[in-house]
Amino acid sequence: MQSYQEFLDLSVGFPQDGFDIIDDELYFNDLNLMELIETYGTPLRFTYVPLISKKIQQAKLLFQKGIVNNNYRGRYIYTYCTKSSHFRHVVEEALKNDIHLETSSAFDMPMIDALEKKGVVSKDVYVICNGFKTSQYKQYIVDMIHDGFTNIMPVLDNKEEFYFYDDELDQECNLGIRIASEEQPDSQFYTSRLGIRAEDIIDFYHNRIEKNPNFKIKMLHFFINSGIQDSPYYWNELEKYVTLFCKFKKINPDLTMLDIGGGFPFKDSLVFDFDYEYMTNEIIKRIKEICSEHDVEEPDIVTEFGKYTVAEASGILYKVLGRKQQNDRERWLMLDGSFITNLPDVWALNQKYILLPINNWDAEYERVNLGGITCDGQDYYNQEAHMNSVYMPKTRKVQYLGFFHTGAYQDVLSGYGGIHHCLMPTPKHILIRRNRDETFNYEVFGEEQNSKQVMKLLGYA
Repeated sequence: MQSYQEFLDLSVGFPQDGFDIIDDELYFNDLNLMELIETYGTPLRFTYVPLISKKIQQAKLLFQKGIVNNNYRGRYIYTYCTKSSHFRHVVEEALKNDIHLETSSAFDMPMIDALEKKGVVSKDVYVICNGFKTSQYKQYIVDMIHDGFTNIMPVLDNKEEFYFYDDELDQECNLGIRIASEEQPDSQFYTSRLGIRAEDIIDFYHNRIEKNPNFKIKMLHFFINSGIQDSPYYWNELEKYVTLFCKFKKINPDLTMLDIGGGFPFKDSLVFDFDYEYMTNEIIKRIKEICSEHDVEEPDIVTEFGKYTVAEASGILYKVLGRKQQNDRERWLMLDGSFITNLPDVWALNQKYILLPINNWDAEYERVNLGGITCDGQDYYNQEAHMNSVYMPKTRKVQYLGFFHTGAYQDVLSGYGGIHHCLMPTPKHILIRRNRDETFNYEVFGEEQNSKQVMKLLGYA
C-alpha cells in the first residue's frame, strides 16, 4: 500500500512551492508546523507576514513587464483592497511596497487616518473610495479631504452621491465613476447593483459635473464578478468598458485612470493553474489596442487586489480529536475547531482551500470526511477542489492537519473576537516574520478567546 506522501505525489505532484516534507512532517515556507503546534497548540491560525510583500512585488513586476512588452504609455497603480483583511499587520506590510489603498466602508477612513498619524502612509496616498456610501462614510471622505489628503478619490456609486460632495466641498476634488457592469450569464441578475448604468454616465457628466470648477472625473472603474480569467465573458466585458473609457475620454480630457477592479485568483488547490504572466500581458495588450483604435491615449491602469494579496500568507491548523466509523463507507475525523466559525467561506460559498496533513506522511492513506466540532449538520469538509474526496493518513497516532491560503476575509467574516455559532472561541492567532539572519520571529496577535470574554459579550458579566 502506498504511503500518503507517495499517493499525493502521484496525484498532483508534491512537494510544491511553499510546501515541503522533512522527516515525515510538513513545512510551510521553511516553517516547521509541528514545532509551531507543539509551542502554541491548536486550533491555531497563523500568518506568515512576508508573503504579503512577495505577492505584491510579483504583481507589480508582471504589470511592469507587460507595459514594457507592449510599449504601453500609461502607469500601473497597485491598490490594496482593504476589506479582504483590515488587520494592522496586513495593511502595514502591504504599504511597505509603495502601493495605494481601496476602501469600501466608513470605518476604513479613520483606519487610514490612524496610519497617516503613525507615519505609515503620507497624505498623498491614493485612496480609492468604493461602495454604496452611508452619510458617515461620505462625511469621513470630506473630512479627510479638508485635512489635506490630496488623493482621496470618491468613486461615485450613484448620481445622488455627487450632490453631497458638491454641498460639502469648496475645493478641487478628483472623482471616479463606477460602471454598473453586466453580470455573468449564470447570475440571478443582469446588472450589478453597484455603480451607475453605462448609458447614463456621459449624460450625467455633461449635466452635473462638466461645468463645475471643483470636480474632475479622473477615473472610470468597473469590476467583473467572475474575476480575471481567460474566458469570452471576461474579454467581452473588458472590451466594452475600455471602449466606454475611450468615448468618455474624448469629451473629458481629465480622465486618465482606468480601474479594472480586483480578481487575480489565489492558489486554492494543489492543481491550481493560472497563467498570471499571460493574463497580465493580454489585458495590457487589449487595452492598448482598443485605445489605439479610438485614437485615445492609454490610461493608467489601477487594480484592487485583495484575495491575491493576502490569502496565501495564512493558514489554520487543527488536531484530530477522534475518529468515527458511521457506516460501511463513511469515516469521520472530528476536529478541534469549526469550519462554520473559522473558515466561513467553506460553509457559505463552498470555497476550497489547500488541505494537507501536518504529520504521519509515511502512513497509508484513507478516504475520510472532516467534521467540525459544532452540532450543525453543515459543519463538514468532504471534497477537494481537484477531487470529490478527502484523503488523510490512516493511523491511530495523533494526527494534525492544516488548511492553507486562508488569509482573505475569513477572520472578518467569522467576527474576530465576537460571538460565534455554538459559542466556539476565536482561535489563537500567531504572526510570523523573518529576522535579518533568516530565523523566524513569532508574535501572538490574539490569544484564544476565553469563557469570561464570551460571557461578557452575552451580557452575563
